[in-house]
Amino acid sequence: MSETPFQINIPDKKLSILRAKLELATFPNELQDIGWKQGPPLADMKRLVERWKNGYDWRKYEKELNQELPMFTRDIDVDGFGALNIHYVHKKSKTVDAIPLLFCHGWPGSFLEVRGILPLLTAPSPEHPSFHVVALSLPGFGFSEGSHKPGFALDQYAEVVAHKLMIALGYNEYVTQGGDWGFLITRRMAAKYGGKHHKAWHTNFPMADPPNWKSPLSFLSYLVTPFSAEEKAGLERTAWYRNKSSGYFVEQSTFPQTLAYSFTDSPVALLAWFYEKLVIWTDNYKWTDDEALTWISIYWFSRAGPGAAHRIYFEVHGDFYNLGRTSYPTIPMGASYFPQELLLLPSAWLRRLNNVVSESHHTSGGHFAATERPKELVEDVRKMFAKGGPAFGIVPGRSGYA
Repeated sequence: MSETPFQINIPDKKLSILRAKLELATFPNELQDIGWKQGPPLADMKRLVERWKNGYDWRKYEKELNQELPMFTRDIDVDGFGALNIHYVHKKSKTVDAIPLLFCHGWPGSFLEVRGILPLLTAPSPEHPSFHVVALSLPGFGFSEGSHKPGFALDQYAEVVAHKLMIALGYNEYVTQGGDWGFLITRRMAAKYGGKHHKAWHTNFPMADPPNWKSPLSFLSYLVTPFSAEEKAGLERTAWYRNKSSGYFVEQSTFPQTLAYSFTDSPVALLAWFYEKLVIWTDNYKWTDDEALTWISIYWFSRAGPGAAHRIYFEVHGDFYNLGRTSYPTIPMGASYFPQELLLLPSAWLRRLNNVVSESHHTSGGHFAATERPKELVEDVRKMFAKGGPAFGIVPGRSGYA
């Protein structure tokens, strides 16, 4: 399981094929004054396709990523699935006793999400803790090899790949941060490896089941306690997501292969599917065209192909909502609440069955916190592990300070 330095170097042939496919793009019509009600506006799609085809310079951004992010690959043996070659970013702080932290992305994100928080997390300072950061591409995402067999589910993502990667890097004790699928994966890691290896976890996607009759006191409190204004707004946002913005989840968790044909053959289909989420899942974040196209290009050029990442929904979707049916972690947990996240549930539900030691509520920000609000997210993580904080010194011998 030796480490190999990695540089992104997409073959010229793949760039030529992408441009040729974009040249052949055929667009649908659009209803009058429809805006975003039925998906990305036609004018936006035509502009982005034209930019991707003629103005966007992949080589420029490829070079930036190679210079900015120390990337590597390593074979990780997965029981029953053989060895998978895993791609990851690994940047150490200049602070020797920095805290090892695994950043775990979700969908439709990738390892790119670590870009905004990486220099902040690794920055040495006597005023706040510093971290050695590992940000992997989940199997089937980015430049990691995907599973070649069905059944690659949450245990494989969490226990085998992410945990084994940290151990292979010499981090026998570590903390984690993640949102979206990163929440579920690090949650499973916390439940399975909590205490001995996984010391604490932080999330910006704090999902929790509501109280039920099996816990009579909690259930009674739930019935008689009125929701705050923030909680009401969060529940309204959650209802909007489930009623108006979760159709993708049903398709990806039932027939991901059907989507894979479209995404693998048509860059315009991939662009539309992703751009919709990048816009409506944020808190008015101003994506530049090139920024959005770089995110989507990572999927187009991904090692396992543009349709592979969606298979995680088929394999793992049962764990997405059924949180109460799995074991609860007992290690310290931190949570950040951003008002335009997709699922925003009362924080008391999270505290009821988790060891929440740090909690922050923000007035802006959406699903992609590491990109939209990197400073706020990093401040929340620092607060949790800082001197005098609830998880200070949680990793023996690694205080985060010089």
